[in-house]
Amino acid sequence: MSKITKNSLIEMVAKELSATKAHVEKVYSSLFGTITNHLVKGDSVALPDFGIFTTSDRKARTGRNPKTGAKLQIAAKKVAGFRVGKKLKEAVAGSKKK
Repeated sequence: MSKITKNSLIEMVAKELSATKAHVEKVYSSLFGTITNHLVKGDSVALPDFGIFTTSDRKARTGRNPKTGAKLQIAAKKVAGFRVGKKLKEAVAGSKKK
């Protein structure tokens, strides 16, 4: 299994579109910047067939330090989430391992 990095993704998209890497990097930054800005405002971002980016609030809770077993208080926070879209789920489920 390989790992695709931001730079390798930009290179692949640039090659597929016959575009410059600089142009694709601007699109990449704009796309993910826009998604981030909307999540910060509490909006969800739906990309049909791919998935939905959302935020949710986690309540404060008591946890334990795994090394010492001591109790500690974990603060409430807002977290980002992603729900996979139907077509993406089906594509991944139907793929074969190499």
